[in-house]
Amino acid sequence: MNADQSYLESVKKQFLYYKMLGEKAIDQLEPSQLFVSFNDDTNSIATIVKHISGNMLSRWTDFLTSDGEKEWRNRDSEFENDLQSKEDVLEVWNKGWICLENALESLKPEQLSEIIYIRNEGHTVIEAINRQLTHYPYHVGQIVFYAKQLKNSEWNSLSIPKNKSGNYNAEKFAKEKEIKNFTDDELKRLK
Repeated sequence: MNADQSYLESVKKQFLYYKMLGEKAIDQLEPSQLFVSFNDDTNSIATIVKHISGNMLSRWTDFLTSDGEKEWRNRDSEFENDLQSKEDVLEVWNKGWICLENALESLKPEQLSEIIYIRNEGHTVIEAINRQLTHYPYHVGQIVFYAKQLKNSEWNSLSIPKNKSGNYNAEKFAKEKEIKNFTDDELKRLK
């Protein structure tokens, strides 16, 4: 596998990992908790999901052929929550991720150096992917943090549980060295 193909496979796994983290956090919440906002300057999890999805639909629709900031996108409305149920939140969440996954699946390694535009600013395809691979985990981290606050002591850890690093490291170092993506084991653990 060449470096460009390896890069594409790696980013697909990383996006999937963050998608699963967000879903596992959302799964732990009561439906009403998705709509909690601590003050006027914070967004509920539902609103964060609406924003992530709006961004994904804009960035990944016609990824190679049109500007990533679509004329039909109304970013400001993404921060006005009109979702009513957990099912609505998950439907919006999935719509964005499906768009992203379809765009990534259609990419070929030789297209990674092509130029695409976001708000008329040129990016290589690699730069555009990396831009989103930092943006979405930022918001997934907000979702996980918020969910953890809302669940308090009832939270099921999505990473190495508190005071369990020694056990986790011992298990990792007990295995033979191998080359693989860090998400391989994490995706299995999260399923």
